[in-house]
Amino acid sequence: MHHLALLAAETASHPAKLWAYLIFFAVVVVFLAVDLGLIHRESKEISFKEASLWSVFWLVCGLSFGGLVKVAYDRHWLDLGLDTPRYNTHELAGKSPDQPLVVLGEVTGTDAATQYVTGYVVEKSLAMDNIFVIALVFAFFAIPAKYQYRVLFWGILGAIIMRGTMIFVGSALIERYQWILIVFGAFLVLTALKMALIKGNDDPSQNIAVRIIKRFLPAVDFLDGQRFFTRRTLAPTYAPDPVTGTPVQQPPPPGSLGAKWKMTPLFIALILVEVTDLVFAVDSIPAIFAITPDPFIVLTSNIFAILGLRALYFCLAALIAKFRFLKPALILILAFVGVKLLLLAVPPYLPVVGLEAESPIKVSLNLSLGVVLGTLALATVLSILFPPRAAHGHSLHSGSPDRR
Repeated sequence: MHHLALLAAETASHPAKLWAYLIFFAVVVVFLAVDLGLIHRESKEISFKEASLWSVFWLVCGLSFGGLVKVAYDRHWLDLGLDTPRYNTHELAGKSPDQPLVVLGEVTGTDAATQYVTGYVVEKSLAMDNIFVIALVFAFFAIPAKYQYRVLFWGILGAIIMRGTMIFVGSALIERYQWILIVFGAFLVLTALKMALIKGNDDPSQNIAVRIIKRFLPAVDFLDGQRFFTRRTLAPTYAPDPVTGTPVQQPPPPGSLGAKWKMTPLFIALILVEVTDLVFAVDSIPAIFAITPDPFIVLTSNIFAILGLRALYFCLAALIAKFRFLKPALILILAFVGVKLLLLAVPPYLPVVGLEAESPIKVSLNLSLGVVLGTLALATVLSILFPPRAAHGHSLHSGSPDRR
């Protein structure tokens, strides 16, 4: 709760800083509203070209904000940089061993911009793990590519709210639920084994997760277009459009609608995407707090890093469809991420099985990034050297309701 107390002290002496947060959130809301309301109003599959352009757009926005941070902190716009939480300098800490680790003081624009860019790069790198698990979730529930963008949009919106809350509450809440990483790490390892040994099934009704959730919450085992909830009791049927020939979802048969709304696999996938981000936030938020305790830098670098997750995901999904060895690479990376989380989370809980507690084994960011990028690079080279015989391709997010 120390970071929360510092934030309260900071904004109490400089209430203008609250406007900095409000303006930032307003800009993010405008971005998201334009994105979903104007640019991606209709459900459609995002092409690799479009995803690449959006990736570049968000990258430029994220890095450009670093320049704005430098100017704002140098000129103290809205009191940014004044009485700001920062790690104690060596000259202050050297005067007494009782000096606090985090103090309030002035932060220059150069220092703030450096902290922001470093934090942004760290969060962007850690987000790669998140992307692969999102791909797993969509493959697991056979979510068609044209509906994935909607899930990702609401998932990112929820992630912004959730991460903002976690940042303001502080690292105490994060450490309190670290045991979740054990479950998540085991889930990733087992899923990687399943993907490697067992052929996937495009029917959501065959997923054990759907069956478990249906036992506790009202849910159906079929998709109803891009809807998160449905009153249908029968799976939709499709007929070709007389003009275009495109399959069109038909109205439900008379008397087939139920009295209660039920979740579709699309909403269950959204829940898992949110849980995925929550678990990865447990790892990524402490990483940036190691760079700076300034909540404004922590918040803005986190949000700009995750705003580009959707575009990065579709870049990856398109590559998986074109390069045959990227799916095995994804399986290896999922297994690596699972082992990494288990190494981090299991050692402190060894007394549960009668062993002595050990310090968490944290795989370095450079090694993690090297494994991810190296595996992807090797898979890409192998795909180019040994292309598939038939140009049919297969994507982890393939599957369409039109075939049902």
